[in-house]
Amino acid sequence: MKHIVMGTAGHVDHGKTALIKRLTGVDTDRLKEEKERGITIELGFASLTLPDDRILGVVDVPGHERFVRHMVAGAAGIDLVVLVIAADEGVMPQTREHLQICTLLGIRKGFVALTKIDMVDDEWLTLIREDVREFLRGTFLEEAPVVPVSSLTGDGFPELLQTIEQAAGEVEESADVGLFRLPVDRVFTMKGFGTVVTGTLISGKVTTGQEVEVSPVGLRARVRGIQVHNRSVETAEAGQRTAINLQGIERAAVERGHLLAGPDTLVPSQRLDVVYRHLAGAGRKMKNRTLVRFHTGTSEVMARLILFDRDELEPGGEGYAQLVLESPLAAVAGDRFVVRSYSPITTIGGGVIVDPLPAKHKRSAEGVLQEFRRLVGGTEAERVATVLARAGMGGITESHLIVRTGTRGKELRRILEGMFSAKEAVLVDRDEMRVLSHLVYGDLQANIIQELQTYHERFPLKEGLSREELRTMLGLGEGVGQKIFGMALRDLEKRGELVAEKENIRLTGHQVQLKEEMGNLREALSAVYREGGLAPPTAREVLERFPDRKKEIASLIQVMTREGDLVRISEDLHFHRDALARLREDYRQLLLREVQATPASFKELTGLSRKFIIPLMEYFDMTKLTMRAGDHRVLRERQEK
Repeated sequence: MKHIVMGTAGHVDHGKTALIKRLTGVDTDRLKEEKERGITIELGFASLTLPDDRILGVVDVPGHERFVRHMVAGAAGIDLVVLVIAADEGVMPQTREHLQICTLLGIRKGFVALTKIDMVDDEWLTLIREDVREFLRGTFLEEAPVVPVSSLTGDGFPELLQTIEQAAGEVEESADVGLFRLPVDRVFTMKGFGTVVTGTLISGKVTTGQEVEVSPVGLRARVRGIQVHNRSVETAEAGQRTAINLQGIERAAVERGHLLAGPDTLVPSQRLDVVYRHLAGAGRKMKNRTLVRFHTGTSEVMARLILFDRDELEPGGEGYAQLVLESPLAAVAGDRFVVRSYSPITTIGGGVIVDPLPAKHKRSAEGVLQEFRRLVGGTEAERVATVLARAGMGGITESHLIVRTGTRGKELRRILEGMFSAKEAVLVDRDEMRVLSHLVYGDLQANIIQELQTYHERFPLKEGLSREELRTMLGLGEGVGQKIFGMALRDLEKRGELVAEKENIRLTGHQVQLKEEMGNLREALSAVYREGGLAPPTAREVLERFPDRKKEIASLIQVMTREGDLVRISEDLHFHRDALARLREDYRQLLLREVQATPASFKELTGLSRKFIIPLMEYFDMTKLTMRAGDHRVLRERQEK
């Protein structure tokens, strides 16, 4: 059964609340201040039973310009709008703004109630009707009925009821992605029951006893009771005005703008990728990084609007943008939003969220613009593939794919099965339905091969790289990262590109050099450094002595340094350990005799050039034999006694 919510819109004091009271018998102005001032300040709620026994939820919104943010919150989830225009005043500023808001929120069905006809004569009423028709030209209400009524006398209300019944029958059932979401528009406490929240259930369903999460604060509660149209029910469905009694949460922890959802289904974000439309009547251009008031669902958040591929947007223009929010909120791809200027506060635009969990983008990057085009104008399969690629190495669960694409669960599962068959996606974990883009998976495998190639070139004497070391080098963490890494290794091994032996990974073609051959090469290298004594060749000169074995020699230098046969004292200088040990003792004896040493006395001791003297003296400082005292060195052991 199709559930419908009808809402009012229109200028202050045009008779919205009186119209609802005449229709439903409910005075939606419940606050003392509203009674005293005679205007609606907060949202009001009622229900209307149609002649065919269908029950409509009814939302009455404030008309005063100071409370437009409340109107936007009330319009969230409205299927059918009654644009209320007083016959004695006609079209006024909030009439225009409310209609713009309804358009931006995607409301496509409604009609006009021309109220207070008891205050005008027939000639004036004819003129006002013509004026209203002119105002509606080019809007979604252009062909909608205009019904003259008087809430005071009841004139026109039979016709109004027929119009509501017909319009309700023409409302198309909105797309429901199946995730339970209820934007909170009112919170209060009932004695004996505790915290109660109300809102229009915009998707999914909720059942008594179910656990829910309050987003973005992350608190959990249990549904103690549910009411729809003041009647207790076990289950509420999308499209119904719903009151939910929450157990295990305080009244102060929930507020308008929060969202009830299933646990772990939504992820609050401070960035949203959107298609933004700047209203033709906005007055001035929308400039990049403008501070705006962002409204979606029942929430209002300050945000910066970052335009892509342009620095400003003309009135009436449309473009891709990212909203950077001052505080996080949870949304789903396809959600609509309204933007109001920071000051003066007026409605200037709105649009559709295309990715509620994007990364920070580089402006004007062609790859980002292509992604936007696929997310906005692509097929559902193309949108899924784009979000999979955006999700990166961690992959993404099926439930979060629903959130980021707005695709229904059954349709998404069909698309994913097709992608698995075509090897365009990889199923990482069937239990949580975590999926990885084949492009990202291919990049991971290529990176594994590249890291192994580099390692084998640097260390040809080693059989391979440990599994954990390789995973760390690739930046893959525990949990999901470990699972994806394991899959990639198994697939590469099946293809014959690498060999996994216990904890050791190597490329299939890699073979460690024969021990006898490498032993001979190591002995030759050791002889070079022994013969060099305190004036050995540089690493570059050593490599030139073995032109056909440079890779092996470079690896041997690292191995012999690590094992202590060679000592590295600068970027390009290595000494045999025996030569350094003899020099260390000779240097110590010199300092014991003469107390101090200078570069000149060190040269006299060794006969070396400055090329070797300075690095060697600094090496002995670093290894704690000596310490600098002015322009000379002294024994550290003497100074520390």
